[in-house]
Amino acid sequence: MQRTAINPVSWSVELGFNQGELVAGGTRTLYCSGQTAMNAQGEPEHPDDMAAQLGSSLDNVEGVLKEAGMSLTDVVRLNVYTTDVDLLFQHYGVLAARLGAAGVAPATTMLGVTRLAVAGQLVELEATAVA
Repeated sequence: MQRTAINPVSWSVELGFNQGELVAGGTRTLYCSGQTAMNAQGEPEHPDDMAAQLGSSLDNVEGVLKEAGMSLTDVVRLNVYTTDVDLLFQHYGVLAARLGAAGVAPATTMLGVTRLAVAGQLVELEATAVA
């Protein structure tokens, strides 16, 4: 698979994401359902703790990726849903650090929403990976 960052403007690169990701030669695509801070029993974790929820949500995304024989390095699109955009920006480093460590800057959309499906959840991550 060959990935090419598409950035007609450069400001997004400084924030850790590309405007677009052109993927050629990929043979498998994984569409990940939204992942939140839920444990293996389906119980919510870290109520009202954005940083911990981001970490746990990423762990869960990585779990789905691993089950498909993929990793964060294969993520080409990441949608971030949050009930508090300002609070998310305060803890965005948790997400940026993990993506940076994986060497990726996927095309990303962040949306503020009224609520998520499970009460107390502050963030949900939805990924698309190509390998």
